[in-house]
Amino acid sequence: MSGVPGSGAGFVPTDEDVAGVLDWFARWDALAVAKDVEAMAGMALFPVNAVTDGAAELWDRERFLKDMAAQLGDGDVRMESVRTPVFVNAGLVFVITDATITVGDFSQVVRYGDLLVKVAGEWRFQTMVQGGW
Repeated sequence: MSGVPGSGAGFVPTDEDVAGVLDWFARWDALAVAKDVEAMAGMALFPVNAVTDGAAELWDRERFLKDMAAQLGDGDVRMESVRTPVFVNAGLVFVITDATITVGDFSQVVRYGDLLVKVAGEWRFQTMVQGGW
């Protein structure tokens, strides 16, 4: 396969590119802690791909709201995350997250990935990948 102009081959993100993605996730995490799944849905590009071991589904907004609310549960939510963005090009970034998520008294260490797509200059969450769902 030959290189396609504009495909992102050789793209090197700037510090500003990386900071923009990490800022996006800071907003996302704050909304998750606040359990504001409506605002989280506003940061998504539907349908959202939900991928796990041997399975993939497309979630519409309604399914996203239902499942995200269930995942966040009833207790207080705390998140500690380290994120590693890998840019495909200026408009696509896959982000690996290593996190400890605590809901109430239950803590879980997780690794997951998210694909963000830039739409009209704004990052939108489009695909989530995590083993063991």
